[in-house]
Amino acid sequence: MDRFFGFDLGDAESAIARLYKEDQVVPEMIRVAGEESFITAYAQLASGELMIGEKACYTDNAIKRKLRFKSRFLSDRSSAADVKSFAAGVLGELYGSGDLIKNEECSFYIGCPAGWDRNTREHYREIFEQAGYPPAKIISESRAAMVSACQSKHLQIGVDILSKPVLVVDIGSSTTDFAYIMGGKEVEMQTGGEVVLGGGLMDEILLEESVEASGLSRKKIRSVFEASEPWKTYAEFAARRLKEKYYSDEDYWSTHECKESIVLHYDRPVRFTLRMDRKIADKLINKKISKLGNKSFREVFVSSLQDVRDNITGSQPELIFLTGGVSKLPAIRDWCTEIFHDAVVISATDPEFSVARGLAYCGRIDEDIREFREELDKFIGSTKVEEIVSKHIPDLYRAAVDTLVGPIVSEVALPVFERWRTGEIRRLADTDEVLQREIGSYLRKDETRELLAGPITDWLKPVIEEIEEYTVPICIRHRVPYTSLSLRSYLTASDIDIKVDAKNIFAVEEMTFLIDSIVTGIVALLVAAIDIIPFMAGPEGVLIGVIASIVVLFLGKEKMQEKMLTAEIPKMVRMMIPKGAFTSRIESISSSVKESFYKSLEKEKNEEISNRMTEEISGQIEHTLTKMAEVVEIPLGR
Repeated sequence: MDRFFGFDLGDAESAIARLYKEDQVVPEMIRVAGEESFITAYAQLASGELMIGEKACYTDNAIKRKLRFKSRFLSDRSSAADVKSFAAGVLGELYGSGDLIKNEECSFYIGCPAGWDRNTREHYREIFEQAGYPPAKIISESRAAMVSACQSKHLQIGVDILSKPVLVVDIGSSTTDFAYIMGGKEVEMQTGGEVVLGGGLMDEILLEESVEASGLSRKKIRSVFEASEPWKTYAEFAARRLKEKYYSDEDYWSTHECKESIVLHYDRPVRFTLRMDRKIADKLINKKISKLGNKSFREVFVSSLQDVRDNITGSQPELIFLTGGVSKLPAIRDWCTEIFHDAVVISATDPEFSVARGLAYCGRIDEDIREFREELDKFIGSTKVEEIVSKHIPDLYRAAVDTLVGPIVSEVALPVFERWRTGEIRRLADTDEVLQREIGSYLRKDETRELLAGPITDWLKPVIEEIEEYTVPICIRHRVPYTSLSLRSYLTASDIDIKVDAKNIFAVEEMTFLIDSIVTGIVALLVAAIDIIPFMAGPEGVLIGVIASIVVLFLGKEKMQEKMLTAEIPKMVRMMIPKGAFTSRIESISSSVKESFYKSLEKEKNEEISNRMTEEISGQIEHTLTKMAEVVEIPLGR
């Protein structure tokens, strides 16, 4: 795809942004019906022509006129036809202006409330498909706003927002949309999705206050509104723009007059003035109205925030991102801080366009991720990972040997020596079978596996560093945060245990499994190759050699020269040999024992064992990279 369109179809106003795949940093806003933010309204003329935007609200020769239909999409089946007609009108405008060219390589990303389920979203997508749109995808408006924030140079928060619990609050004209996002993944809440509370209620109050103050024209204005819904809606839109103008710089308007005159062209022109000042601003948020159950905007908004807070089962938001025109209202930030004391509250410089821009970004991100996955799959399908792992396999063997020799001495060899010393093991030759069985049992214990986890984590670090020489450039080429494939971030076993927030990220689970699978492989290798462990009895068995040398040392060569291995040495004689002598002797030869163990493991069955270990470890690393790549898609594109 070469171009990506973000279509924020709102209940009151809509906006479309366009982003080219290459050589464009910020999506551009497209003028539709002459405006970057155009009224969500359409009118069908007697000629069959569709008119959209502000003109559709009051054109004289309309045989059908519709406004504010998106808010009824879930409750009124007929609204689907209105969405389709409006969408078709917008498509015609885009083709007519040349902003969209037929059969070009492009796609549309269209916003919807976070509370819409999968079936509703698919139904919504099909409407645009039927209207003749290029390939379309439906994206949560809250997610789009967050993506816009991630991409924004103004906010300078980048990918950090993806690792924090975030509450996105999208205040539209008819509803307020809440979305809780943890680790880049949208989490369902009982209070998630739409709350019937929008800036349109403020517009109605402002309009009513202005009409009430219009003196002799008041009665005529009310009669026009009763007779013509389009002219009433038109006046509400004018009130909305004045309201946003006032809230964009309250300090300035505290000493200047904020007003706008409008003319209603119905049966005869009627002029009146909209005004905003501090007194009216206070009424917009504190006046109790019947539509809200005799509550004020502030009361319902704060109550909704409290419900969201109480129903979040994870960490409370560290960041609250506000979008929608009403988010410019300073009181909104204060209410958010009142409920979420520790959260940072931010919004874009032009929040009315953040959803449209975020949708366009989602298109390019999806394309980047598609190409990213293709290149990563190609890397995984090559032999690079296997080559890197194979090169480091000898170091893995040495790490396992260095880790296990000491514990095997203290936890296995010393107890076996003590059992021989006390007479439980009758002959020195019998230690062979006992030791083989005990070492096998020890290797299968959970504490042995835990013992190996640390050294294996350390062994993985240089392996991962070499792998990242390939994966980091892949990320950079496709605008994916290089930390998305950073296995090093999760390599320390202690970090995996104590990083509470990180446990919500799938990569930690995968890294833990990766380390455990290597431990399992090493244990299986040693259990299968017990006969090569130098502690075992036989001609070069360390345990028998040490015991025999100590016996000779303590009892004399002459007495013990014959049939030492098969002789049943009296218990009294055995007890003359102190445990300390055995321990000291083992410690003195520990380095040679480790070297013998390592060489045995490296040489005997080396090709078969190493190939199997390389294959298993490489496969698990590749699986982990694949899963981590899937996580990348969650916060940025889905």
